[in-house]
Amino acid sequence: MLSVRGLTKIFGGFAAVSNVSFDVREGEILGLIGPNGSGKSTTFSCIAGLHAPTEGSITFQGRNITGLAANRICQAGIGRTFQIPRPFGKLTVLENVALAAWFGQDRNVDRETCWRQAVEALDLVGLPTGPATTTEGMGAAALKKLELARALASQPRLLLADESLNGLDPSEMDQAASMLDMIRREKGITVVWVEHIMGVLMRVVDRVVVLDHGEVIYDGDPAGAQRDRNVIAVYLGRDAAMEFAP
Repeated sequence: MLSVRGLTKIFGGFAAVSNVSFDVREGEILGLIGPNGSGKSTTFSCIAGLHAPTEGSITFQGRNITGLAANRICQAGIGRTFQIPRPFGKLTVLENVALAAWFGQDRNVDRETCWRQAVEALDLVGLPTGPATTTEGMGAAALKKLELARALASQPRLLLADESLNGLDPSEMDQAASMLDMIRREKGITVVWVEHIMGVLMRVVDRVVVLDHGEVIYDGDPAGAQRDRNVIAVYLGRDAAMEFAP
């Protein structure tokens, strides 16, 4: 479904991502993991159109989308959440999501359709759909759900979920992970999930790609990643890798 080849992004001489290549298969949940500064969010931003790659190519469903603007990539069928939700404070919850529904269309769309898609997305994540509900006073879990609803309202075929568990308590983490799995199963949306909370992510994903210093060091099943010497070294140090890895 998505093919990333030789992706490189350089900021002022620093290579945040260097020659990254991986594929995303239709219908899977792929975990994109790695320590802080490993290039995960930069990779997301290049795929979603926030940053233009310095080198490399990105192909989505057979179409080269490398360097396209964010709105065109969204309209092509790729939705994205962000680590820090930033809803429009002067809009209601429903208006926030309806605006995302309008943004994600690659054709003229009427207001009624945007409202209907917004209500469907809010229902899916379990947020109120009343026209007067505001974002004021929303907690971390509700804001994460709103961020997800906005991405879903854009009608994606591929969802890039960035740090969906950050700031949540253990119960909310389990709910968020289950929600991503439900979205994959019930809506048929393929998911690429960047996350630091490994214990939850590993229970849900079908495959993981591990980045370190902007490069891919592992691409395979989650159980194999937990036994891989390079992955253990990145998270726990070389001594731990020598002791625990086969």
